Amino acid sequence: MVLLGLSNPYRRAVGGVLGQGWRHLRRSGPRLLAYLVVNMALPRFATALARGAGSLAARARARGIPVAAVEDVNGPAFHAALRAARPDLILTFHFDGILSADTIALAPGGGINVHPSLLPRHRGPIPTFWAEMEAEPAHGVTIHRLVPRIDAGAVLAQREVALPAGITASEAARRLHRAAVPLAGEVLAALAAGTAAETPAGAPLPYRPFPDRAALRTARQRGVRLLDLSDIRAALRIRA
Repeated sequence: MVLLGLSNPYRRAVGGVLGQGWRHLRRSGPRLLAYLVVNMALPRFATALARGAGSLAARARARGIPVAAVEDVNGPAFHAALRAARPDLILTFHFDGILSADTIALAPGGGINVHPSLLPRHRGPIPTFWAEMEAEPAHGVTIHRLVPRIDAGAVLAQREVALPAGITASEAARRLHRAAVPLAGEVLAALAAGTAAETPAGAPLPYRPFPDRAALRTARQRGVRLLDLSDIRAALRIRA
């Protein structure tokens, strides 16, 4: 690993904290806003209280790995950081930006992404919510090639993951991201050995955006939950 890039989810280009909060509130109401606070803001707050101890950035720096705060993944500052680091491959994991073709091309091996769903199903930012909305929820993780379109690249590996009935979208996402770690390791080893197999993505299924108020009302009627108290406790234990 030659560079760790950490996205700033509150960057000015996407409206900052207030702009994003207002946009989500208008579209989806307070339930989604609570989900985002618990899953995005609360781990950062807990990390700040711990003065960064145990955070991903602290662990990277302890190993001599440069850390870059990413304001614009396709901008000149991050491009310069990538050129200086000279990565063989870009790996995105729980990253909120879409890499352009020029950005992906800065690594000879291109890029791969970890997505917590069985693509091409449930492309988008909260796939576990949409999976739970189905009559028979099916969860899993996919490692796919990065392309300048959301969750649409060729599939390198995919694994179904059994989750308990009635699980919250937040807990499902945590479990799936943990399950993706060994799968990503297998893909990296196969890419290094030249044995990785790629399945063309074909025509992607419809994009699943953040749920609006109507979708959240339907979810409530079906007993689908974004989070509960255990998710708040888990968020406080995370070091972002």
